[in-house]
Amino acid sequence: MTVIPCSTPVGRPAFVVNVEVFLEREGRWLFLRRGVGESHAPGVLAGVGGKVEGEDAGPGVLERAARREVAEEVGLDLTGIDLTYVESTCFVTDDGDPVINVVFSGHLPPTAVPTPTSPEEVAALTWLTLPEAQTTPTCPPWLLPTLSRLASK
Repeated sequence: MTVIPCSTPVGRPAFVVNVEVFLEREGRWLFLRRGVGESHAPGVLAGVGGKVEGEDAGPGVLERAARREVAEEVGLDLTGIDLTYVESTCFVTDDGDPVINVVFSGHLPPTAVPTPTSPEEVAALTWLTLPEAQTTPTCPPWLLPTLSRLASK
């Protein structure tokens, strides 16, 4: 992925709105490795997340989308877990779609066990510290500033 200024090409939708959640436990962050069949950034590490859908509409749309995506991708119910806004960025996908990405973080209790629910979307899960992520070959460079922000909180 190349980070470019956010503008919308003629004839394209304004933006896709995406949410991404980084869950922390004992100083480690939960990452998923995107499925190799994914059209955008296949095989690389990411937070859990995806596009805001119509069913998420209403107050707290971004948080509702974040909780839904976590449930769909790793089978966790985040009811009662506070999600904290981290940052928002914009980028263009490998397919040329302009995206606004909103990042949240939360603390995951020790009893919660994430499990990939769709191997096509989520190839694997891993827990990493910032130094471990920085030396992991499948950690994309655009993720490192977000991880640094997370680690400094």
